[in-house]
Amino acid sequence: MHKVYTNIIGIAGDVITVVAEDIGYNEIAQIQTRRGVSLAQVIRLDGKKVFLQVFAGSKGISTGDKVRFLGHPMRVASGENLMGRIFNGSGQPLDKGPGLSDNMIDIGGPPVNPVKRIIPNKMIRTGIPMIDVFNSLVESQKLPIFSIAGEPYNEVLSRIAIQAEIDIIILGGMGLKYDDYLFFRDTLEEQGALSRSIFFIHTASDPTVECLLVPDISLAVAEQFALLGKRVLVLLTDMTNFSDALKEIAITMEQVPSNRGYPGDLYSQLASRYEKAVDFETAGSITILAVTTMPGDDVTHPVPDNTGYITEGQLYLKNAVIEPFGSLSRLKQQVNGKTRDDHRTIMDTMIQLFANYRESKEKLSMGFQMSAFDKKLLKYGRIFEEKMMSLAVNIPLEKALNLGWEIMRECFEPEETGIKKSLVEKYWPNPLLTS
Repeated sequence: MHKVYTNIIGIAGDVITVVAEDIGYNEIAQIQTRRGVSLAQVIRLDGKKVFLQVFAGSKGISTGDKVRFLGHPMRVASGENLMGRIFNGSGQPLDKGPGLSDNMIDIGGPPVNPVKRIIPNKMIRTGIPMIDVFNSLVESQKLPIFSIAGEPYNEVLSRIAIQAEIDIIILGGMGLKYDDYLFFRDTLEEQGALSRSIFFIHTASDPTVECLLVPDISLAVAEQFALLGKRVLVLLTDMTNFSDALKEIAITMEQVPSNRGYPGDLYSQLASRYEKAVDFETAGSITILAVTTMPGDDVTHPVPDNTGYITEGQLYLKNAVIEPFGSLSRLKQQVNGKTRDDHRTIMDTMIQLFANYRESKEKLSMGFQMSAFDKKLLKYGRIFEEKMMSLAVNIPLEKALNLGWEIMRECFEPEETGIKKSLVEKYWPNPLLTS
């Protein structure tokens, strides 16, 4: 039996304070009110004072209500019964399916011991050339999408969910507009990807604490599937909303703020989630792709700034395209030498030529005289933006590499590209024959 406490000594926002003993951090409690039972989570311990964040809000709670601590952290069901299901941030069904109570697992556990991991060495194909060719997504990588509000990052995530060569998709939505939630649900259902997906959705109108639970629940479920040998891709949107929820609770707790009001442990809070990405030596893997919106397009904002130190690069989504010079996959060299012998050459050469195009475009805007090669670069840049950078382009990696050769053949002579002779002889005459 769990001891019941009735001495609630404080209610501030959605946080209540109880005097209790032998309570653990993150432990779950039940609060018996006149309206029924509410769940709460321990978010701070100060001697015998226990601070709990109430999931459904503190409205209706009085100082005389009963609080019963359950002796364990938040738990969520796991297993095949979750496939194709949609849940809220506390693991309760949002669809019309039944609640699940089998195979309950704790959330928020530690990252996997590094000795159990292997070096990432497998590519996840997405059908998006700016990822597959130029910033390859690697299995077990942790990679954010840096963007601003209004950019189509949800469309990018949904497309990756549909097309990624992976076993299971877990979508963790934080602070989503209801329309965005419906967009994910309807798009994946229409494309037949919902059956291999699991949703944990927190909308902007839901309690703040549920926003904090979404990454932990998503990653705990992902780990269980990975241990069973599944390749799991966890899509999170938006980690800035998650960080804002941390800030909101820190303010409620009257903690001393750090940069721009965020808690001083923001780095650790983000790292403890991102470090769940793993490729098990004898099982499956967890890959994390997470949106981070940048207020004011400011990459020095605390959330993207801390994220950049934790993750293995970033995809920079700007003006509805994945920007080549803001994006970086630090693990791409682990895989793009194993795809096709021209992959790294195409990647390096086309980006170098595109950088030259940007310079020529600037010269043109400033009224400088354009050389014949500048004019070729201007033509190349326009075609590259249309046929490679556009998010409307949807082709497999091999076709994207062939397309790269076609674009360069259309704009340049072989010697103008700087590509070594052996590859020119193999691919330049007719790249379609090598697909």
